[in-house]
Amino acid sequence: MAQGQNSVDVAIIGAGPAGLTAAYLLTKKGYSVTVIEKDERYVGGISRTVEVDGYRFDIGGHRFFSKSKEVVDLWNEILPNDFIQRPRMSRIYYEGKFYSYPLRAFEALFNLGIVRSTQCMISYAKAKLYPNTNVRSFQDWTINQFGEKLFSIFFKTYTEKVWGMPCNEMSADWAAQRIKGLSLGAAVVDGLKRSFGLNKKPNDGMETKTLLETFRYPRLGPGMMWDAARDFVVSKGNTVLMGHRFKQLAQDSNGDWRLSATRTDGTEALICAKHVISSAPMRELSARIHPLPQCSMPAMNLRYRDFLTVALMIKSDDLFPDNWIYIHDSKVQVGRVQNFRSWSPEMVPDPSIACVGLEYFCFENDGLWSSSDADLIELAKKEMAILGLCKAEDVVGGAVVRQEKAYPVYDDDYAANVEVMRAELETLYPTLHMVGRNGMHRYNNQDHAMMTAMLTVENIVAGSRVYNIWNVNEDAEYHEAGDEGAQQVIVAKVTEDQAAALESEREVPRRIVKDKDGDGQGRKIGQAA
Repeated sequence: MAQGQNSVDVAIIGAGPAGLTAAYLLTKKGYSVTVIEKDERYVGGISRTVEVDGYRFDIGGHRFFSKSKEVVDLWNEILPNDFIQRPRMSRIYYEGKFYSYPLRAFEALFNLGIVRSTQCMISYAKAKLYPNTNVRSFQDWTINQFGEKLFSIFFKTYTEKVWGMPCNEMSADWAAQRIKGLSLGAAVVDGLKRSFGLNKKPNDGMETKTLLETFRYPRLGPGMMWDAARDFVVSKGNTVLMGHRFKQLAQDSNGDWRLSATRTDGTEALICAKHVISSAPMRELSARIHPLPQCSMPAMNLRYRDFLTVALMIKSDDLFPDNWIYIHDSKVQVGRVQNFRSWSPEMVPDPSIACVGLEYFCFENDGLWSSSDADLIELAKKEMAILGLCKAEDVVGGAVVRQEKAYPVYDDDYAANVEVMRAELETLYPTLHMVGRNGMHRYNNQDHAMMTAMLTVENIVAGSRVYNIWNVNEDAEYHEAGDEGAQQVIVAKVTEDQAAALESEREVPRRIVKDKDGDGQGRKIGQAA
């Protein structure tokens, strides 16, 4: 039975980037808002920062970079004094060797060897001369772009770890969204210039976001942003209800919404609202609308990939300079290894301890997800040793963080299932708004999730769907509904305001890899001390 009821202009399901962006902006505009969040402690969703004994863990790694002036301005407004500017360094681990990213051509040739490098180039040329004209899957799309040999080396193993399914069963949409704009030819030319020292200017990420070399980051992790947004919402008299799990959503005879949520003690809260913004997974939303919409059956076929991080504290001033390393090795289950001090020195309280996060991709309730924390920590220690990144006996602590529904799966049927649900709900319920990554079943970055909320707020203020939020895409170009391409709300290059924001960042010393031999050369990752 519901205990306590409140009436507001807008009820919001989920306190992640999309939900809190909407709450923040609606609060500024004078709307009454209540947000429900099932987590008892943290806001931010997958962008939260978990803290254990002073160590802070970023769930997946969140670079604060956007082509959108509106998003950058909002970041600066919510968190004006706590951004730091960080260098990006990511590498690929393959067959015991490390590959810089962006590509350094001579390094790649040396690591792969002349024979394999030649095979890669021949394979690439073949793909360009005789492309597959019936592109259906991630595998088809990627082979067309890079050739079969490079696909097998740098895409297949890691991608199948992430998604838990063969690359030929994944939709080509995901590759087109996440790898769009990355040209092998351009990367090789750029790599050759850098190898010869002819290109010293930073790659600013504007042509291909994957190649971004610097980014902004909250000094205590991304959760700092969302804590600040929540605090603003609450300070203005609105409400964020923690430990409240979405139960049911229904309209009364007046068209107003009645949202029920279950508290951790089993009691229920009831919220009445004119509008509802949902960042809950589409599958979950469709199953909890009363009466059940026809789209509930297609929505049940939407799939999600779950994720867990095993954080290890290791006796070492630092292990490697990367933000993270992609593990393209089938001998271990780990998909990626983060170095939290490389994100921000303030994430790790003890300078004599390195803190890394091993990322494992899984399905909820499978063997990995269901393993005990102790067993997962032992697995992580073992795999760090296999990779040669540390000795198991140097590990002095560990913690496990689980994130359900981290990634909406792009299988063959996802697009049709999403469209069926979107069409029905938007037709029946003009005051119900789906936003964010899971709310739209779209693998958006944090800034894109925020923009879906920003445009939804504008729609609520206007009293109609002035903006089609489904046009928010990977290039951060957003158009008004009904006249696609006529009005670009987001600029596609760095503005003077953005440049000024970057220049005004708080200075944090960039970490130097220490050189025990004193020869000034440092020590490469994986190289014996």
